[in-house]
Amino acid sequence: MILTVTLNAALDITYRVPRLELHGSHRVREVTERPGGEGVNAARVLAALGHGTVVTGFAGGTAGERLRELLAAETSVTDALVATAGATRRTVTVVPECPPDSGAGAGGGTGSATLFGEPGPHIAPGEWERLLDAYRGLLPGADAVALCGSLPPGVPVGAYGTLIRAARAADVPVLLDTGGEPLRRGLAARPDLVKPNAEELAGITGSTEPLHAARLVRRRGARSVVASLGADGLLALTPDGTWCVPPPRRLAGAPAGAGDSVVAALLAGLVEGLAWPERLARAAALAAATVGAAAAGEFDRALYEELLPEVTVNPQTVAA
Repeated sequence: MILTVTLNAALDITYRVPRLELHGSHRVREVTERPGGEGVNAARVLAALGHGTVVTGFAGGTAGERLRELLAAETSVTDALVATAGATRRTVTVVPECPPDSGAGAGGGTGSATLFGEPGPHIAPGEWERLLDAYRGLLPGADAVALCGSLPPGVPVGAYGTLIRAARAADVPVLLDTGGEPLRRGLAARPDLVKPNAEELAGITGSTEPLHAARLVRRRGARSVVASLGADGLLALTPDGTWCVPPPRRLAGAPAGAGDSVVAALLAGLVEGLAWPERLARAAALAAATVGAAAAGEFDRALYEELLPEVTVNPQTVAA
């Protein structure tokens, strides 16, 4: 099984409206709820790809209860969340059916999503210790681990370093997907793979040139780096080579969740023993198929299978 850790899990709520106007009053056409947080999203995609997953992290309050109810309905996803006295955060995404500056009516193309994210619950020291105990107990059965997302208040800023060292001690490969100081501290524990986006990459290196920044991240401890660069696709630096992977095509939709699908594809490829070019092709196709989906943690399977042969994985002649 693949273990995903989402310390700041969320209940994701999506509102669909005809259009979004600042200071306006909006009639919501549709409301959906889904279990959320980056690692939870990746777990749901992994399950859809046929991999058994276990989700751990924190859950509390009525939003946490609803999160666990929704997880229970997910096939091949096992809930190993740790209870906390605080309330699980909610994220609210507002999706207009047409962008504000278009002349289209309500039947026009989907506009850009607007996201509102609540702060996470405050985690007490005893709750963090319970999480560590649960995590260490899950590691012996894991083929790989993903550590994803922000840290809720109260969790030590070096938390990911602690979790990475535990995974390495158990000989379980570990992927880290976070940013800022948690990423900086996590790199010192030498994760097998990190997956920053362009902003996170620049934030910890000071460089806006992705290749140079990715090299710096490898020097600081990551064995491999796969950077999500938005419209520029993926950049991968690994011990086996360096590749650039442009998106197979541009698609309308919301990019939220595309990075989580990249994490899922990379983990699936790792446990399946695929070569890096095939892992990256799957990741690019899956990210694109997520952009057109209803929400993070989901993807259009038919579109994914259509896009996969269109992906080009371009080797770079620079040193990895």
